[in-house]
Amino acid sequence: MTEPVIRAANIARKTGETDITLSFALDGTGETSIETDVPFLNHMLELFAKHGHFDLNVQATGDVHVDDHHTVEDIGICLGRAIHEALGDKRGITRYGNAFVPMDEALAQVVIDISNRPHFEYRAEYPSQTVGSFHVELVHEFLWKLALEARMTLHVIVHYGRNTHHMIEAVFKALGRALDEASSIDPRVTGVPSTKGVL
Repeated sequence: MTEPVIRAANIARKTGETDITLSFALDGTGETSIETDVPFLNHMLELFAKHGHFDLNVQATGDVHVDDHHTVEDIGICLGRAIHEALGDKRGITRYGNAFVPMDEALAQVVIDISNRPHFEYRAEYPSQTVGSFHVELVHEFLWKLALEARMTLHVIVHYGRNTHHMIEAVFKALGRALDEASSIDPRVTGVPSTKGVL
């Protein structure tokens, strides 16, 4: 009997700006333990994992006395690397994922291709530039580094909304659901889902 493949990864990254340890499991139950110096990002990562049914543990400290940029960016790098590693050879995956998620008045869409070709498109106009002390521009920074390191094509569209918190929350929930769909195993797929024979 073939042993089930465990699709998980552990990543550690320490620089002069941040110190991060992260563990990630694609086939989880949405369990999280997240402690960073950026409370709003903690909340978004919990939503991502919960709605994607991923297990995610993040311990991160950084130079937030400067600002949140380095911590948010480096967590995106680590999570992207963990996703890429957890996907392994990508045999049998669905490859594409698409999720629309409403959050009250806001509607976000995330579309993913686990393509091994990093690309990021972002269409979002927020009514405010901060949520509490969190700078909204960091959402772009996080998602771009995530797509780059996960080596996936990622399109994020916020169709509309009035509340910036709701709009970003919808994005992270949709990210979880789209990645769950794209990374799921399709029993009809033999090898990898590409006419090239490789992803």
